[in-house]
Order: sequence, then C-alpha cells, then structure tokens
Amino acid sequence: MKKYYKLIISTLIILVLLAIEPILRSISSISGLEESLLITQKHNLLIVAFSWLIIEVIRRIKSVFLGRFDISQEDNLKSRKLHTQFNILEKVLQFIIVLSAIGLILLSFENIRKIGIGIFASAGLAGIIIGISAQKAVGTLLAGIQIAITQPFRIDDAVLVENEWGWIEEINLTYVVVKIWDQRRLVLPSTYFLEKPFQNWTRNNADIIGTVFLYTDYSISFDELRKELTRLLNKSELWDKKVNVLQVTDSKETNVEIRILVSAKNSPTAWDLRVYIREKMIEFIQNNYPDSLPKTRITINDNTQKQERNSNY
Repeated sequence: MKKYYKLIISTLIILVLLAIEPILRSISSISGLEESLLITQKHNLLIVAFSWLIIEVIRRIKSVFLGRFDISQEDNLKSRKLHTQFNILEKVLQFIIVLSAIGLILLSFENIRKIGIGIFASAGLAGIIIGISAQKAVGTLLAGIQIAITQPFRIDDAVLVENEWGWIEEINLTYVVVKIWDQRRLVLPSTYFLEKPFQNWTRNNADIIGTVFLYTDYSISFDELRKELTRLLNKSELWDKKVNVLQVTDSKETNVEIRILVSAKNSPTAWDLRVYIREKMIEFIQNNYPDSLPKTRITINDNTQKQERNSNY
C-alpha cells in the first residue's frame, strides 16, 4: 500500500477538484468573487495534480518492469542496459511533463499570455541571445539523452575516469555519479563522457581479467610457481575457473618480471583475487625459494684488487 500512496493521493486530489466546480460557482456568486479567478486556480491545481499523477504512473511502471531484471546477478548485461535506458527515459519524461505543466499554468494568466505573445512576435535577436546563453545547459541535456541512446556505459559498469577507478552508480540527464572504490563519489557532467576518453572495463560483459606482477631472481623455478598458482586458484572461491596464466614478460640485469593473469566474475572480485594471489605467491617464494628473491649482485675484479694491494706497498 505504501508503494501506491502517491498515486492514491494525486487521484483523490483530481477527483475532489473535478467535484468542487459547482461549489466554486456558488461561492463566487455569494461572495462576489470573480468566478473566472476561482476556476483558473482550480484548473492550475488540476494541471499540477495531473502532472504528479502521470509522473507517479511512469515511476510505478518503470519500477514494476525493472523489478524483473536484477542487476545484482552475475550475468547482468541486459539488466544493466534496461536499467540505464529506463532511468534516463523517466527523467526525460519528467522534465517534459514539468516544463509543460509550468507553461500551461503561466498561460492561464492573461497578462503573462500577452507577454508571451509579444515575445514570440519579436523573437529575432532575443531568441538568438537566449539560445546562445542556454547552449551549455541544452548541450548537457542532449548529452544525457545521447548517453541513454548510445550507452557508452551502463549502471554498475566498472570504469576508470580521471585516474579514479569505480562503478557507475547514477546516470542523470545532466550529470553522472561514479562510486570510487574507497566509497567517495565522483560527479561529472554528462558532456564529459562525450568529449573525453575513459575506460569501461565491463562494456560487453562483467568478467574481468586481473593482473599481478612479481619480480624474482633468475634462479626461480617457473614450473613450481605455475603449480602453486593453480593450487591457490582451485581452492579460491574468487576465481571463475576461466583464466590461469603465468608468464615471464621481461628480464633485466638483476631480476625477471613475472606476469600472472587471473579472471573473476566482476571487478570487485577481481581486485580481491589479485590481492590474494599476490600475497600467497610472495609467501610461497619466501618459504620455498628465499634465495630467489630479488637481489643485487656485486662483481669484484681480482686484478683491480691486486693493483690496489701493490699500490699500498
């Protein structure tokens, strides 16, 4: 019942306003008040009530429809797409309804109607000036609509924006809220995502491949590292059992670079899996191959030492 109380209230207001017109006519005749003034106010209240009712109907339809698509599921690409589209569509419709209601209410006043007709009659230069001044605001609104249609990202997508990693938490007509991994919120205008590059890690699916780098001595056994990595992944619930790779990606004078690739069902899980694998692999090297930890070698030339001794004599 609580879900529909706004619908019920707005409907009751409309019914009451429709029913009291005879009463208003009686009041105007008795009190001497201008009948048109009371009727105008009643019409304005009806416009507000109807607008509220339409907005609530749209909201309830969206809520019922999207209730069938849970974005908390692992395979949630379609759900996130629909949530993004319907959220933006709802905001566009709300904007149009509110703007139309305000326009209808203003036009109900004779003086304002005359001013409006005069403005339309002499639009010319004034219209151009207003258009230029509102260009940025209109551009931001259009950017929000374009994001809803093209969907470069969706609700709950993992993104890298302004060197900050997080998830798309909220998409509005004029701005987008990114939830940073440390619970901060990064609020960006909609135009940002159409004008500047950003990384979307879950554009086509939620699966993420995580990377872990290790640096060891040349004496390490790579086969043993692969066995240990496989053992750790098999006993971890974070791994989705798809990607398990250990490669030597670089060799330098003092150490070798080992890259580990692992996969997870989503970006938060991939982060936890990377941390887990990094810690356990370092422990494995410390306990089983302590001599293979990175070290710096110093080569002493015997001839140089002999020359130094002779010079001392």
